[in-house]
Amino acid sequence: MSETTINEQLLRAIIQDVLKEMPMDDQPVTFQETMRNESTTIISADTIPAAKNVPTPIKDVAWFKHVGPAQAGTSKDEVIIAVAPGFAEAMTSNLLNIPHKEILRQTVAGIEEEGLKARIIKVYRTADVSFAGVEGDHLSGSGVAIAIQSKGTSIIHQRDLEPLSNLELFPQAPTLTLDTYRAIGKNAAKYAKGESPDPVPTVSDQMSRVAYQAKSALMHIKETKYVVIGKQAEEIQVDFTKD
Repeated sequence: MSETTINEQLLRAIIQDVLKEMPMDDQPVTFQETMRNESTTIISADTIPAAKNVPTPIKDVAWFKHVGPAQAGTSKDEVIIAVAPGFAEAMTSNLLNIPHKEILRQTVAGIEEEGLKARIIKVYRTADVSFAGVEGDHLSGSGVAIAIQSKGTSIIHQRDLEPLSNLELFPQAPTLTLDTYRAIGKNAAKYAKGESPDPVPTVSDQMSRVAYQAKSALMHIKETKYVVIGKQAEEIQVDFTKD
């Protein structure tokens, strides 16, 4: 059996497992091959059945409360954490099942360790981590923001950078630990203070792309279901002592 066949079968099995956990339309699962090289088969998100318009209702989460439209900050000692539309309320953990609550707790702690304040917003206009970062840094008093998708992908962005440029990018969510998110918070705060910190160390794991490709695609599809074109970001108040 070739490596290509093994990878294709692995991806099929992963997709089947993830689909069982998500309410989907009554469409058959198809596995259309969109790109093949010598060692792997790539299955695009377009080949995965689309979920219903709102696959999971937004939940009322005690620790994660909306307190009104997000306003532009004026304090130079704040760093914004901009979370994606499905974060905490439609999905509650990242690709590795690390709770969103703990991800935020550690990111906030990293910022506070550097003597700065964290302000959390939820963006609705985009599910893209880079553009969420742009929306965040334009509301940040320091001009620095962290963006986090529900699946865990993160970025540190600064106001004077182009949307697809960044201070630091963390694209491999399966390799990010809670210590990594804390370090991301610390580095974002250092950038806000005008420092030039060493980049947060990350692990490059090529196998994680295969192992988590299907789940990552499904989580992103689900995230985009909560995008609301033109909707203003909302301020979020967190209380980590609550469930």
